Amino acid sequence: MFPPFPTELAKKYCQILIQFLDSKKCLNFNKGICQEDILGTNQINSNCTNNYSTDYVFCPGQGQMFGVLVCKNINEKIVILKAFSGQYNSKWIIPGWVPPLLDVDLYNQVVSTYDKSIKNLTNKINSFTKEDSILKELQQKRKELSRQALKEIYNLYQFHCADGKILGFREILKGFENENKMPPTGTGDCCTTKLLNYAFQNQLIPLSLCEFFYGSPTASKKRSHKSFYPPCDEKCSLVLPFMLGLKIEYQDEHIVVVDKPANLLSVPGRGEDKQDCIVNRLKTLFPNCIVQPSVHRLDMDTSGLLVLALTEKAHRFLSEQFMNGTVYKEYEALLRGKPCGKAAFDNEKKSINYGTIKLPFRLDIENRPYQIYDKEKGKIGITDWVFMEYKKCPKEICHEKVLTRIKFIPKTGRTHQLRLHSMHPEGLGIPIQGDRLYGSRLEGERMMLHATKLKFIHPETLELLTFKSPSPF
Repeated sequence: MFPPFPTELAKKYCQILIQFLDSKKCLNFNKGICQEDILGTNQINSNCTNNYSTDYVFCPGQGQMFGVLVCKNINEKIVILKAFSGQYNSKWIIPGWVPPLLDVDLYNQVVSTYDKSIKNLTNKINSFTKEDSILKELQQKRKELSRQALKEIYNLYQFHCADGKILGFREILKGFENENKMPPTGTGDCCTTKLLNYAFQNQLIPLSLCEFFYGSPTASKKRSHKSFYPPCDEKCSLVLPFMLGLKIEYQDEHIVVVDKPANLLSVPGRGEDKQDCIVNRLKTLFPNCIVQPSVHRLDMDTSGLLVLALTEKAHRFLSEQFMNGTVYKEYEALLRGKPCGKAAFDNEKKSINYGTIKLPFRLDIENRPYQIYDKEKGKIGITDWVFMEYKKCPKEICHEKVLTRIKFIPKTGRTHQLRLHSMHPEGLGIPIQGDRLYGSRLEGERMMLHATKLKFIHPETLELLTFKSPSPF
């Protein structure tokens, strides 16, 4: 995944950390979380035992990720944190390094509770041959016992988030105890997760974050000594969007591109209950952001790609592109049933697989925010559409028993444009599945509309940037 914060400053401190690992050959630099001085390396602990020696990571396949997070505290003072992934030579805690996201004593209790039983089962299994009928039963029992131990360990994790909330795996991965929902082993133990967790727990503001690999290459050769890597897709991408409040697809000093979840506002609304939104979450993570970073919006019910500006110059440049219609956008939607509107047929009333919808709409002032078709006073909205596939739909959700996947390419940016062009008889004639305004929605259902592609010119480099986000449905 893309680094959620700038990397340059933290990378400089990573290089200093590498130098100390090379020269001192141990990890216990000092007794406290490192800050103010350069990574706390001005006081080398004289009790550098073998448990903390760097010899460990040069054993075959034992190389490990290390990371540095540069923060500032409420007094604007720089604080520098460092972390290693998982355990280091069976040690969760080493002085001077950020701690894990779980209580180590409770972790040891869980392990000791299950360890003896699992080892006994393993010894029994090893005493039988493949032909013994009881072998599968014992193996299944050991598997279930191991899974139960893992569940209890995962329940110990506490993720401190940017908004002050503390979440567990139950909130982050709903239903994770189900066999298909269990997170990969080591989720929550990566450097980035540990560093951000400590920062948010202690009211520190992240400024720069970087990770590197140190030691013998992994068996897969995907990690090499002293090379730098972004947060991992396998584990970090599961928890960081919850910790940060945003799924960051790209960021630099000028812009941020996020993948907005459904049922979250793009900008704040009126009232305290409408302040949780993409813009305010962005300001929490990037406090130097301009007051109004939004240059375009997605409906609360719509998910997908959204670009925001961090500077006034970037805001002006991006806004001009949206106003001039030079930003390219693609969406995917699931429509309830088969298209039956006028736009879905040619002049001979034969069904077609692509076309353009041009319809005038305006706000229904007596029924806000509902938009209505109006030939005289409405503003024209233009959308290209492409048929993608039919999909079976459960009867309780869709009585037509079929959903139609459509690609929408809007040429204008009218309010509720895609939702209107989908449902109106002059358009495709059927609503987007889960559209509570122009169709219907079951409890717990979302609207099936997602912004999958976004192309625009970068405000500083003038490079054409393209971002993609696969449809979640």
